[in-house]
Amino acid sequence: MNNDLLFDFTVDKAAQTIFITREFNAGLSLVWDAFTKKEILDKWAAPAPMRCETKYLDFKVGGRRFYAMISPGGQERFVLQEYTSITPKTNFKLYNSFADKDENPELPGSAWDHNFNEENGITKVHITIFNESLERMQNLHEGFKIGYTLMLTNLDNLLATLTQQS
Repeated sequence: MNNDLLFDFTVDKAAQTIFITREFNAGLSLVWDAFTKKEILDKWAAPAPMRCETKYLDFKVGGRRFYAMISPGGQERFVLQEYTSITPKTNFKLYNSFADKDENPELPGSAWDHNFNEENGITKVHITIFNESLERMQNLHEGFKIGYTLMLTNLDNLLATLTQQS
């Protein structure tokens, strides 16, 4: 990981919102694909020792991604996401909630807004997460920060490998 790359994780409890900004030493197309394609998402989108398994992903407005984070012992924690807006290579928004194995959402959930831009080969991703419930946000905050930081490190390492291969 390049320690000169920006990483910021800010919580605004009053606004029930988390702001994440992360730079990656990779081109926009590759970073975009890492957030939107099942075969790449499954390689980074769970904090070790857990792994991610996407059951399906239909990346279009109104489409959904249903996936599980799986513990080493095989316990699954399901997440359901519905894409609400997509501007290719620039922005996508989704509604995120935990779910049961039958895709029934556990509400309240959160609205995620992903923005991407590239400058001089460095791609910056801004993620804004609005939680419908302050209680939900507070319950997730510390564990989420640790887990999502680990996931972004996974992504950074994967992008370095993919960039070297191309």
